[in-house]
Amino acid sequence: MVEFYGREIKSILIRSVNWIGDAILTTPAISVLRNNFHKAKISILAKPYVSEVFKENPDIDEIIPYEGLGSKKGFVLINELRKRRFDLAVLFQNAFEAALISFLSGIPVRLGYATDGRAFLLRPSIKIRPETKKKHHLDYYLDLLSEAGFNTERGPLVLNLKEGERMWAIDLLKKNGWNEDDRLVGINPGATYGKAKRWYPERFASLADRIIKEDVKVILFGGLKETAIVEEIKKKMVSRPIFVTGNTSVRELASLIERCSVFVSNDTGPMHMAAALNVPVVALFGSTDMNITGPIGEKHRVIWKKVECSPCFLRECPKDFRCMNLITVDEVVDAVTERLVV
Repeated sequence: MVEFYGREIKSILIRSVNWIGDAILTTPAISVLRNNFHKAKISILAKPYVSEVFKENPDIDEIIPYEGLGSKKGFVLINELRKRRFDLAVLFQNAFEAALISFLSGIPVRLGYATDGRAFLLRPSIKIRPETKKKHHLDYYLDLLSEAGFNTERGPLVLNLKEGERMWAIDLLKKNGWNEDDRLVGINPGATYGKAKRWYPERFASLADRIIKEDVKVILFGGLKETAIVEEIKKKMVSRPIFVTGNTSVRELASLIERCSVFVSNDTGPMHMAAALNVPVVALFGSTDMNITGPIGEKHRVIWKKVECSPCFLRECPKDFRCMNLITVDEVVDAVTERLVV
C-alpha cells in the first residue's frame, strides 16, 4: 500500500502514547505501518522518557521529542512539523491535543479514534466499537489500523538493545556479586498509577528472602518515586539483594531486566518491557484487568484474584484490598520456581 485516503504516503508522523508500557504495546501496530508503507519515512512524536523504548526500533526512522504545547517550544514544534510536510498522522494517543497538533501542522490525513471531542479534527475519524474497549491494549491499537482498512497481523513486541547497553548491565551486576551463570530474579514492587496496583512490601521481602535461599540472586527495581518502597522491602529482608533504585535510565533498566531469568512485577511499564525482552514474567494484578493490560506471551503467569469488586481501576482501595490480600507469598514463590525450571 502506497496510498491511503486518496493520497500518496511518503512520510508518516506517529503520536505516541505517554506511558512506557502502552508505548511498547503500540510497537506491533507500528510494524504494521512499516509493512504497509515500506518506503515511507516514519517519525514518532513522543515524550522524552517514553521515546527511549523506540530507540533501535527498525520500523522507526526518526524520534521527535515532545514536551507539550503550552510553551514557546510548542509553537516551534508546530512550525517544524509544518515544514516537514507529513502526509499522514497516526494518533495512538487518544487526547484532543494529539489531533490538534496534527491539524495545526497541516497534515492532510489524520487517523485516530473519535475520542475526547476531537472527531471534527480527524480525517478519517474512527469510532470505537464496544468490543474494542474490552480488548487488550495491543489489539486496541491494531484495531485503529484495521478499521481504517490496513492489513494487520499481530506481530511481536519490539524493544531492542545495543551491545554496549548489554555490557553495561553485565558490568554493573558483576560489581554486585552476580556471575553470568547465576540465576537472577527481578522484583519490581512499584506502580505509578496508585497503591491499588501494588502488592505488599512485606510480602515482596518474604518472597525475595525465600528465592535467595534457593541459590538465586535477586535484584530490586524502582524509580525515584518508588525509593521508599524499595527501602522498606530491604529493611524487612534478612538477605541482601542487588538494588537499582532511582538512578537508571529507561534503557539501562531494560538492559538489566534482560539479564533476569524471571521478572516479578505489579501491573506496570517494566512488566511490558520484560515481556518485550522475552523474559518470563510473574505478574501480580489487583485493581486492573489482566485481559486488557496483561503481559503478552505464553511463558508468563498472571496471578489475579477475581473478587467481586475487581477490576475496579481505582488508585486507592476503599475496602479491604482483598484482591491483593488473597495473593500469597507461597503461590508467587511457586510461580517463580516453575519459570526458573523452564
